[in-house]
Amino acid sequence: MNQQKTLQSVVADQVRSEEEIPYFTVGDTLNVHVRIIEGNKERIQVYQGVLIADKGSGINRMITVRRIVANEGVERIFPVYSPRIARIEVVRRGDARRARLYYLRQRAGKARRLRDQRRGLKHVEEWEKKQAARAQRSAKKKKPAEEKQEE
Repeated sequence: MNQQKTLQSVVADQVRSEEEIPYFTVGDTLNVHVRIIEGNKERIQVYQGVLIADKGSGINRMITVRRIVANEGVERIFPVYSPRIARIEVVRRGDARRARLYYLRQRAGKARRLRDQRRGLKHVEEWEKKQAARAQRSAKKKKPAEEKQEE
């Protein structure tokens, strides 16, 4: 087996399924549930902010989330497939026409807000339909495999 196939098999074990990670794009407001380990205790802390950048693909996918705390901007970079991320929720969909929203760093007050994406949600609906179809196909594939194992 060559190196590329070995690498892909290792990465496939670590990447979460598409059902666990919701569809989100730049401009959306996200709740990122982060596992924090303090001594022998573990708790979940919710980090809510605007997604300003989405980089990489596969196991290397990283998102940058920006929030305002005490009138000071705070950005955190999260690896999407990190075991420290419990889950990601989409709070609200924002309408952005850029791939990176770094210009929000210079904005203050109401100028910092993004327009709500009420129109143009067709791509989200199409993605959800594709996800449902994939889930049905994978369920159909699992059933014959289970029947063969029972025999």
